[in-house]
Amino acid sequence: MDCNEKTCCETTCPESSEYILTTDNLTKIYGKHKAANAINLHIKKGEVYGLIGRNGAGKTTILKMICGLSNPTSGSFTFCGKTGAEVKPLMKKIGSLIESPGLYPKLTAYQNVMLKCISMGLGSKEYVLSLLDQVGLSAAAKKQAGSFSLGMKQRLGIAIALVGDPDFVVLDEPINGLDPQGIAEMREIIHSLSRDKGMTVIVSSHILDELAKVADSFGIINAGQLIDEFSSEQLVYRCGKHCVVRSNDNDKTMALLNEMGITALSINEQGLVRIDGDVEDSSVIIEKLVKSGVKVYEFATKQGTLEEYYLTRTGRTV
Repeated sequence: MDCNEKTCCETTCPESSEYILTTDNLTKIYGKHKAANAINLHIKKGEVYGLIGRNGAGKTTILKMICGLSNPTSGSFTFCGKTGAEVKPLMKKIGSLIESPGLYPKLTAYQNVMLKCISMGLGSKEYVLSLLDQVGLSAAAKKQAGSFSLGMKQRLGIAIALVGDPDFVVLDEPINGLDPQGIAEMREIIHSLSRDKGMTVIVSSHILDELAKVADSFGIINAGQLIDEFSSEQLVYRCGKHCVVRSNDNDKTMALLNEMGITALSINEQGLVRIDGDVEDSSVIIEKLVKSGVKVYEFATKQGTLEEYYLTRTGRTV
């Protein structure tokens, strides 16, 4: 069911806005510690948004405020075009799995989900089974949650978060501690929520290689501050395979490269000429530049990762 088919969304999510949720200087202070400092997120409808940061950076604090589990010290957020007190009636359209899922270990997977359904005025057996099917737990519906592996518990927690068919799903470190198989399964669930159900998902994680595989946009949190926000397309530009040319004359270098039929050119953040894509024979290019009077100090092929970009932006090293 997509957003246009939901009565709540029809009346609260204006089509003119591309963002389902934005935050305006969202701040949380504990004593003298600013756990979240003037955070301004921009999350588009239907996308998977990756919130990146090391443990203790402030990710969970931000997510708790968005879910209404913690009141901000200052600032606000807008959800489906509403802000302040107007957001409260819409909170049921936000599903969340914050930290560890709150499960009743002696109850079955089916019973755990049914309890949440009953609390929201829902109680169809078929509906509960459909939620378990979405997260791959149909075969374990009658098993006690206490016997589940960590990955199964995480999936059951997501099924509970999906009760009521929320428009916006918050997942806090859903792959933390999972084995490779569990991580792959969680990645597919997240893809399915966005791709097949039309839901918007915000996922926090410090496992950046996995987050890069699933997210459409990213926000980097460092010491309680949002220091960067970018799309997957921008990430490809910043980290994708390319060559850089360090010379004494960028204008002449770019003109000569154009003459050679190389047009995917730009000046990067370090002030170097950037050539996107593969270069078949760098020696031919260097020879052309040198013979034309350009001093070439560096010609290198680069290809980064989200993790490397994160470390660069936060001033950390591997």
